[in-house]
Formats: sequence, C-alpha cells, structure tokens
Amino acid sequence: MAQLSASYQAFAAKGARLAAIGLGDSNYARLFREETGITFPLLIDEQRQAYDAAQLQRASILHILRKDNAIARKRAKEAGYRQHHLGRNPFQLGGSFVFGPGNVDRYVHINRTFSDNAPISELLGALP
Repeated sequence: MAQLSASYQAFAAKGARLAAIGLGDSNYARLFREETGITFPLLIDEQRQAYDAAQLQRASILHILRKDNAIARKRAKEAGYRQHHLGRNPFQLGGSFVFGPGNVDRYVHINRTFSDNAPISELLGALP
C-alpha cells in the first residue's frame, strides 16, 4: 500500500485511478486510511466477495516463517514502514489488477505469499 501511495502521481500521469479493497469494517478502514495516509478510494469487502471472485488465496501460519517474507519484513522495517492493525483475516493474501475500458483485464497478479506484491513498474507498464 505504501508503494502504491508513493507512486500515486505516476499512475495519475497515465490517467489511471487507484482503489484498494480491504476486509475490515468501516471503522477499520478509517483507521487504516489515517495510519497510511492513502488518498485514493478504500472499499470494504467484509464478506470477501471480491476476494472470492478474484480467487485470491489465504496463507497459513507457515508463511510467516518463509525466508522471503522475513527479508521483506526486514526491508520494510528499515524503510520505516510498519505492520498496521491486523484485520479480520490476517492470512488473506492480496492481488493487484489493472483494468481497462470495456471490461479488459490488462494485468493480474495473485499474491502467493505475504511479500509477493506486484512490482509497481509492472503495474505502470500495463497502462497505455
């Protein structure tokens, strides 16, 4: 989320609009928005309908022990980022999507682990 927020102007320059979907309720979304400072829409999916439709996976407790996740946590901490409050389902993995006019999927990335986020360069590269 921090990388998306930091790259907001690059997306806007390409005519793209950002939105995030979270699992929490409206109070959780308000707190998350305050803590992260995101300015783009934050939608709420308490019933996981969007997550199910996109076939996003869930991690297990073993994912926390993965070396790639430990490296990502260390890198994020060194950069000044921190874990925000855990939501209702802390093992829900995310995804990144770029949709175009006419119901076109330009880019789809389904996270396989907690640290498996789509590179910003790939998201921007999927835009015309």
